[in-house]
Amino acid sequence: MNNLFLASLIAPFIFGLVSFILPKRNKKIPSVLALIVSFFTFIFCIAIFVSKSQAINNVGIFFVDNLSGFITLFIGLFGFLIVLYSTGFMKGKENLNKYYAYVLWTISASIGVAISNNLLFFLTFWGILGITLYLLIAMGTGDAASSAKKTFIIIGGSDALILLGIAIIFKINPFLEISRIHIPLTSSLATLSFICLALGAFAKAGAMPLHTWIPDSAETAPTPVMALLPASLDKLLGIYLLFRISTQIFIIQPNSAMSLFLIIIGSITIIAAVMMALVQHNFKKLLSYHAVSQVGYMVLGIGTANPIGIAGGLFHMLNHAIYKSCLFLSGGNVERQTGTDNLSKLGGLVKLMPLSFIAFVIASFSISGIPPFNGFVSKWMVYQGIIELGKNGSKLWPLWLSVAMFGSALTLASFMKLIHAIFLGQPSSKKINQTKKAPVVMNIPPLILAGLCVIFGIFAMQIPIKLFIAPSINGQLSFSGVWNSSLATVLILIGLFIGFIIYLIGSLKPREVNQFIGGEDLEKNTQMKPSGVEFYNTVREIPLLQFFYKKAEKKFFDIYEQGKRLTFAINSFFRYLHNGVLPTYCVWVLLGMIVIFLIIM
Repeated sequence: MNNLFLASLIAPFIFGLVSFILPKRNKKIPSVLALIVSFFTFIFCIAIFVSKSQAINNVGIFFVDNLSGFITLFIGLFGFLIVLYSTGFMKGKENLNKYYAYVLWTISASIGVAISNNLLFFLTFWGILGITLYLLIAMGTGDAASSAKKTFIIIGGSDALILLGIAIIFKINPFLEISRIHIPLTSSLATLSFICLALGAFAKAGAMPLHTWIPDSAETAPTPVMALLPASLDKLLGIYLLFRISTQIFIIQPNSAMSLFLIIIGSITIIAAVMMALVQHNFKKLLSYHAVSQVGYMVLGIGTANPIGIAGGLFHMLNHAIYKSCLFLSGGNVERQTGTDNLSKLGGLVKLMPLSFIAFVIASFSISGIPPFNGFVSKWMVYQGIIELGKNGSKLWPLWLSVAMFGSALTLASFMKLIHAIFLGQPSSKKINQTKKAPVVMNIPPLILAGLCVIFGIFAMQIPIKLFIAPSINGQLSFSGVWNSSLATVLILIGLFIGFIIYLIGSLKPREVNQFIGGEDLEKNTQMKPSGVEFYNTVREIPLLQFFYKKAEKKFFDIYEQGKRLTFAINSFFRYLHNGVLPTYCVWVLLGMIVIFLIIM
């Protein structure tokens, strides 16, 4: 087992170093090297997961239990798929040796986080991830350097909070091994440590208010980077940390203060982020706000502090990594082939990119909580966790349940806009009609992930919940209500088949007419083209929401921007005091002497 640990950590790190020192003119060698190394790392991760039972009782630097085992497995899977996708998306770009080096180092550090049993080793690998995230975002276009700096400051600041939380744990508890720490949340020090660690998890996963680096990065970072980090690995690791501190290091109780703290953060994150997603015109930024919104379900599920809710939060963490990576990669195909991520410049791509369309629609249904896909099952479990919260005495459970369900409805609404604007609407220009299909190597990863959305939905009880989720919470899950995924799938397929037959019957004698909107001939009046971009613009104009949207556009809710403004204000104040004028300094000296004199007297 120790050999597997070392192989999964050292192999991507060493070969990442090899890729980094390769000459820039070698553009094929780094991609081939990264593909081979990521594949074998995935094999190592499978071996770690399969043999995890041998390491559960291992109290040392590294250990693997049921949770870290399946987290490691999917780190390896996402790492390999993103590298495979990058061989097509990043082809012809500059600094590929550095790009693949950063990706391999990210995979190595992510595995290190998942299998670390010592808190200091955990923090070391966690810090390395912050550095590689900065380096990968900085390789993007436009104002990538500014986005990378913002990301580094937010993630770095949260890492300082994690360090403070670990220091408090060490003061309370003499152990640094995660498997040996069990602290009741009965003291102010323990509560402070929990909050510090939770904020670090929020920043990594992208929960509010530490989320703002994700939308900014989405506009500038390479698409595979967004699929690898904010969409998958950061969600896995951020929620992994939140789960550890909520159920093992500390144990939060249902309806306790810390439980309410997590539920409130989760609920606000769900609604606020999805409302921002509704009005976006850049599809990568729209997807990034949904990446933030879905974190709310994970935090909300863990905040219920009951087995079904926690399991739902964990399952949604896994599902989100799958369908969100699929969405970014499918969208990346569109961006790579059309040269734009602006919704107003797209449309009508369903015939030109059918595989990307299929993957995108499946992932869209999944994130929206449509049965029988995987996103529905995990959200259904979170809903049950909220209902269980009510059974345990919570009077606010109808509010939390309404927020979660309303968030799903708004998610579906925004993806209706997105699918129409990219694939089903009219082409925005003749150039769109000349778009070529994405290379096969770029279609394979999103199709694999779309397949997982279907499999993990239809066979949720038999595969992901049985193999990954239930063992991680060490308990039996009791489901309320009736849900048979197999029966639902059969009924849905029957409905689709009947609809297809009706379509065929109606198309036996097709009648062709000109397209009209409001009595205007669409072909003659090009200004009448229905646009998915304008969907839900009336939402922005609702008086109360208009106020919040304007504040959001001015970065009023951006903790980074507000912190920067406060820093500049403090600097300006001190510059005013220390202006280099001698009489001013003499006044300060006199005032200081008076203060000292008063203290002495």
